[in-house]
Amino acid sequence: MIEPGTALWFARHEWRLAWRDWLSMMTAGRRERLPRALIAIAVFVVFMHVVAYWMVGPYADASVDQATLVAVTASVLLSFFLMVSQALESATRAFYSRSDLDLILASPVATEKIFAVRMATIALSVAMMALPMAVPFIDILIMRGGWRWIGAYGLIIAMGATATALALATTVVMFRAVGPKRTRFVAQVVAAVIGAAFIIGLQVAAILSYGTLSRVSVVESQAVMAHAPGLDSLFWWPARAAMGDGRALSAMLAESLILLAAIILVVAPRFGDYAITASGAVNSGAANSNTGLASRSAVFRSTASPRGALRRKEWLLLRRDPWLVSQTLMQMLYLVPPAVLLWRSFDDGNGAYQLLVPVLVMAAGQLAGGLSWLAISGEDAPDLVATAPVPPHFITRAKIEAVLGIIAIVFGPLLLVLAVASPRHALITACGVVVAAAAATSIQLWFRSQAKRSQFRRRQVSSRFATFAEAFSSIGWAATAAVAAASLWLAIVPGLIALGVVVGARIMSPRLQQA
Repeated sequence: MIEPGTALWFARHEWRLAWRDWLSMMTAGRRERLPRALIAIAVFVVFMHVVAYWMVGPYADASVDQATLVAVTASVLLSFFLMVSQALESATRAFYSRSDLDLILASPVATEKIFAVRMATIALSVAMMALPMAVPFIDILIMRGGWRWIGAYGLIIAMGATATALALATTVVMFRAVGPKRTRFVAQVVAAVIGAAFIIGLQVAAILSYGTLSRVSVVESQAVMAHAPGLDSLFWWPARAAMGDGRALSAMLAESLILLAAIILVVAPRFGDYAITASGAVNSGAANSNTGLASRSAVFRSTASPRGALRRKEWLLLRRDPWLVSQTLMQMLYLVPPAVLLWRSFDDGNGAYQLLVPVLVMAAGQLAGGLSWLAISGEDAPDLVATAPVPPHFITRAKIEAVLGIIAIVFGPLLLVLAVASPRHALITACGVVVAAAAATSIQLWFRSQAKRSQFRRRQVSSRFATFAEAFSSIGWAATAAVAAASLWLAIVPGLIALGVVVGARIMSPRLQQA
C-alpha cells in the first residue's frame, strides 16, 4: 500500500486524473461508449501500421550514411517541435486551468513535492501522447530493420523531458517579461506557432527553392547535403540514438533528465506563487471585461441590431479566449505555404494554381467546422441567448453569419490575389470555399449538442459520425474544386460524391432520425 502524502502517492493521483480526462475525451463522458472507442483505436492502430509500412518500410535497413541521418533528423525535429508545443500548452494549463490550488496550499504537505510531481507528470504525459503516432512507425522499423530501432522509444522519453523543461522555463520567462495576464495568451500563440513552425518552414523552403509543397524535396536536396555536418558530429546524436547507438541514447536520456530535474528544482518552490498570480490575473481580467461591457452597454444597445450584436458577441468571444485563438491560429498558419506558393508562382504559369485550389478549399472546410462548433454547440449561455426577444432561427442565422464572416476575412485576401493572377482559378476556389464552409457549418448545425467552449479540443467525440462527415465533406469538395480547375465536366463525379456525403449526414442527423 502506498503511504499517503508521498511523491508516489501524488503521482498515482495525477495519473488517475489523467486517465479520467482521457476516458472522458474518448467517450464524451459516456462509459457505454468505451467498447466502441477501443474498437476504433484498434482499427486506427492497424491502419497506421499499414501507412507506416508504406512510408518507412523501405528505409528500415538503410545504412548510417548522411542521407539517412538527414531524413531521421528531420523526423525527430518535427516530433520535437510538436512535443514542445504540447508541453507549452500543458504547462500553461497547469498555471491557469487547475482549480485545486487552494486545496493544495491548505494541505499539510510540502507544496514543492506536489508541484514537482505535477511537472514530472507533464513530461511523461507529453511523451505518452507522442507514442500513438510514433509506435506504428517504430514497430515497422523494428520489424523490417531489426532491434536497433528500439532506441527510438528511449529517444521519445528524452524528447518529452526536454520539451517539458523548455516549456516550463519559457512560461516562467513570459511571466516575468510580459506579466501573468498576457502570458496566457502569448504562451498559447507561441505553442501554436512552434507546433507548425517546422512543417511550414520546410514547405516554404520547398516553395522558394523548387516551386512545390513537398517537404521531401528540401530534405533530399543537394543544398542540404552539402551543408550537413560530418558523420561524427554531435548534431546527429538524436538520429543515432533512434537508430540504436547506445552511447548517443544514454547521453540524450541523461542530459534531458538532468535538464528537467534542474528546471523542476528551480520552478517547483515558486510554482504556487506563479499559479496564484495567474489565477488573480484571470479573475481580474474577467471582472474588468464585465465592467467594460457594463460601461458600454448603452452604446451597445443603441448602435447594434440584434443580429449584429450576436455576430459581435461571437467574434469577441473568439478573440478573448486564448485557448480558442491558439487552436484557430494553428489552422490559419497552415495557409502560409499556399500564400507563399501563390506569391512565388504569381505570373509563372507553372501549374501551381492547380495545387492551390484544393488546399484552400480543404482549409476553409476545416476552419469553418471548428468555428461552427464554437458558435452553435459551444454556447456557454444558451438559456440567456434563448430568452432574447428574437425568433430562434434568427439567432442561428446570426451565428452562421459570424462564422462565414471570419472565413471571408481569412480567405478574401488570398482569393483577391489569385483573381489577379488567374480569374478562372479564383472563381473556382471561391465557389469551393463557400460550398465547403457551408457544408461544414450545416453538418455542425444538424449534429449540434450543447457543450462548453472549453471542450473545443474534444468536440470530435461528441458525434464521431459528424466528425467523419465533416472531414469527408471537406475532402470531397477540395477534390471537386481540383478537378474543376482542369475540367468542369469531370468535376461532376466528385461533386456528386461530396454532395452525397452531405445528404447522408443530413439523413443521419439526430433531429431527422427522431422525426
